[in-house]
Amino acid sequence: MKTLAKLPVTIVTGFLGSGKTTLLRHMLDNAQGRRIAVIVNEFGELGIDGEILKQCSIGCTEEEASGRVYELANGCLCCTVQEEFFPVMRELVARRGDLDHILIETSGLALPKPLVQAFQWPEIRNACTVDAVITVVDSPAVAAGTFAAYPDQVDAQRKLDPNLDHESPLHELFADQLASADLVVLNKADLIDAEGLAKVRAEVAEELPPAVKVIEASSGKLPIDVLLGVGAESEAHIDG
Repeated sequence: MKTLAKLPVTIVTGFLGSGKTTLLRHMLDNAQGRRIAVIVNEFGELGIDGEILKQCSIGCTEEEASGRVYELANGCLCCTVQEEFFPVMRELVARRGDLDHILIETSGLALPKPLVQAFQWPEIRNACTVDAVITVVDSPAVAAGTFAAYPDQVDAQRKLDPNLDHESPLHELFADQLASADLVVLNKADLIDAEGLAKVRAEVAEELPPAVKVIEASSGKLPIDVLLGVGAESEAHIDG
């Protein structure tokens, strides 16, 4: 019996409005034959992010697409990781012979570290590996010192969820996103000048290990080979 290789998982994190969904949509539209499953978790009563992803052209019928795109809409993924995350992952693991990669978009408020740690759990670690945590940075927002495109909306989201820390300033949440990153995407780089971009790079560098690669993007458009196949095995070195 053929032993299946571990299924690589890419976790995409970043604040609301940073361009996470746009990045994922571009990846799906340019999958180059890869069979990709998507787990989406975003705040919002209408589940807008999930609907956008379901409308993507991913090379299969609408019926097939609905079985490959999972939208978790009951709050922050990391806060509900023991409730909805495992059933979805179990189903994907059971089908891993039919998949090449899993993409997980976290809520704009979800910190990636607890999610990466979940991949150390026995039910998952033998079947999956975290290929990379990609942190999407809203370059104009960081240059302006707000860190998020819609800081008021981010604050409102925090107040709606009793499980979240309402006191941590956005800068601390931003630092936590960077601390877990294996790859950082400075999105909307075309919307600021060279001086602003240098400021963003300096801000990011303060929170980032030296070995982590930082790349610039406009509208989340990057070659998929840059984003997938990083091989970080993040779960093996995430601290407790």
